[in-house]
Formats: sequence, structure tokens, C-alpha cells
Amino acid sequence: MGSPAVAIVSFRLGGSDGVSVEAAKWAWALGQLGFRTLTVAGDGPVDHVLPGLAIGAPSPPTAAELERTLAGADLVVVENLCSLPLNPGAWDVVARCLAGRPALLHHHDLPWQREQFAAFPPPPDDVTWAHVATSRFSAGQLADRGIDAAVVYNAFDTAAVPGERDRTRAALGVGPAERLVVQPTRAIARKNVAVGLALARAAGATFWLLGPAEDGYGPELERVLAGAGTTRVLRGHGAGHGDGRPFAMADVYAAADAVALPSTWEGFGNPTVESAVHHRPLAVGRYPVADELAAFGFRWLAADDPGAFAAAMDEPDPADTDRNFAVADRHFALRDLPERLGKVLAGAGWHRW
Repeated sequence: MGSPAVAIVSFRLGGSDGVSVEAAKWAWALGQLGFRTLTVAGDGPVDHVLPGLAIGAPSPPTAAELERTLAGADLVVVENLCSLPLNPGAWDVVARCLAGRPALLHHHDLPWQREQFAAFPPPPDDVTWAHVATSRFSAGQLADRGIDAAVVYNAFDTAAVPGERDRTRAALGVGPAERLVVQPTRAIARKNVAVGLALARAAGATFWLLGPAEDGYGPELERVLAGAGTTRVLRGHGAGHGDGRPFAMADVYAAADAVALPSTWEGFGNPTVESAVHHRPLAVGRYPVADELAAFGFRWLAADDPGAFAAAMDEPDPADTDRNFAVADRHFALRDLPERLGKVLAGAGWHRW
């Protein structure tokens, strides 16, 4: 008898978006548990591309197409596709095809957490499925709607090799003595780019916005950045190190002197832990899951206090970044993810795996 097979299904996989990044970590962890993995998505470098699963696809895949693709899977992991209605037709087809078979729905976002999706129903449920949320906050909201979900926080490689600071700053055209504040997010309204820019301005730093404008935010972003004054602004990955690939996130954090995450909402907010792994001070916005993560013992700066942020950059306290790394290593280490997923599988009664 061969190893059990797991199919990981989403809108897109293999990219730099948060869901893709976390799905890749789950694929690794499931491999450590003895699974063979198969990736299925509407877009990305995956084993099976079903264009109808993609965000905004004109029509979903047929049930027959999806069933053929998933035929050999003992378990199906659905990454956000049945959590956030970015393709309602695909949501319906996937839910129907998985009825009565083992599936694990990994919820990074939920409809009511986005204003434009507030009228959508909760994720689908079935007696043969298990649900996982990325925070206790989201698990509680699911429970209020009759869905029991385990909590598995996003995991991070706390033994990662540090990035290349000097080489990355040189590629960006950032001088050795130039302060650099990175906001490693996309540019959409809830990412609060104006606040990140204000933090950099207060600290006399260059502001690096890593992600693109999305969801129609482009014109507003241009307005915000037009008010940068003398603050230098960098956008995107540029040419990376010149080999056509974007900078690795380790390089991004290595190049920066501080990190801004001024969001008003995040389903998790990976920079909260990534900044700790890479020993960088962080200014955080007031969103609910940030409060939950802070309770583990992180010491962050407030995104709405640019004066304190500037003072911290003038006189950084290594004790705070050391403490934050210790918290990340204790509670969010990637090495512990296989055990945590194993407990979820056992709790769902899938002991044969």
C-alpha cells in the first residue's frame, strides 16, 4: 500500500501571496506526515491547472473535471477557496464535489471580514470535513455560525538563513547610512499605506512599499504617494538582484532597518512574525488578530505613534528584537507544524494516516 495522497486546492498556488506561501508550508508538513501531495489551482506553477478555479474566472470547472482531478486523493485541503467568495461558482462546485469525502478547509479569510462580502453565507460544512482557522478570533466567529474549527497559526522558519543586506540595498540604490522602512504588503485600502509613509517620514527614512496596488486602489495610492514630500519612496521588487527574480523575503527584511504593518485588518499578518524572525523592529496597526498575537509576548511599536517609532529608530533596543525572536521560535516555528497538523488529522478521526 502506497503513501496516502493529499490534494491541495486553491484559486492560485506557488506565488508570493500569503495563501500560496502558507499552503506551501502545509504541503511540506503533510509530506513530513507521510503524504504525497498534489497541487490544483486556477493559476500558478501547480500539478493541475483548472482555469475555472481562478479568481474572477468567467466560469467554474465542471464537477466532472474536478472529480477527475481529485480522483486519487485520500484527503483534500482547500486553501481559502471555500472561505472567501472570490469565485462563488468554484466555491459551489468544490463544496459539492467534496461532500461525503475527507476534506480539510483552511480558512485564511472569512466573508464577513471583508465589507464587500458581508452578505455572503459562512463557509460550507459537511460531517466528513474538518476546519482550520489561522486565529482564535476567526475560529470564534466560525463557532458563532455553527462551524467548529481548530486553530493552527501560520508557521515560520525560525532557522532561516539571513538575507543579504548590503547586496539588496545596493540593488535598490539605498546607501549604507540611509534609513529604510519597509511595508511588506500590497497596496489596498485596509493596508493603510498613508500611515506607513508617515512612519518613514517621521524617522527620516526611505519608504519601501513592497506590493502592488490592487482592488482599484491605484488612483488613491498615487494620491497618497504624491504627498510624500521629501520622503523617498521605493515600490515593488524592481529587478531584484538582477537575475529576473524578486528579492527573497529574507533579503527584504535584511535590507530594512524597521518594518511597518499599519493595517486596519489582517487575517493573520505574516510580518508580525517575519519581522521577529529577522530581528527587525515592527510598528503594527490596531487590528483584532494583532492583539491576539501580541498576547504571546511580542513587543511592538504602535503604528499610530510616529514619534515613538522615530525615537526607537534613533535608539534601537536589541532586547526587544531578541525577545520577539524568542517568542516566534517558541510559538510559531515551522518545525512544529507537522505535529500540529497531525493533531488536527487525529482529531478528525483520520487515524489511518
